[in-house]
Amino acid sequence: MIQIDRETFQAMLHQIMERFDKIERTLERMNKLKECLEGDTLLDNHDLCQLLGITKRTLARYRQKKLVTYYMIDGRTYYKASEIEDFLNQKGRTMPAKLKSRMNV
Repeated sequence: MIQIDRETFQAMLHQIMERFDKIERTLERMNKLKECLEGDTLLDNHDLCQLLGITKRTLARYRQKKLVTYYMIDGRTYYKASEIEDFLNQKGRTMPAKLKSRMNV
């Protein structure tokens, strides 16, 4: 069994609590983002690339050509799921059921 002194334990506990606080702030920010965009689900670059089956570079071209609407929030790029659904409908594709269920929550 490993034994640690009280100071080490308190330092470790402090680090853990700081991480929980950081996670909590991130979750609060994400909830605020959802509220500020009419409660629409936000997708980031990774989510959208997986959804469309494209690379990040192709997604950058879509943004450059203004094929998809995007939002810069805190230096990160996000997309409204409803606008991506419209984009897919224009291309004759449909939104996966898994994502549609997340949008209705």
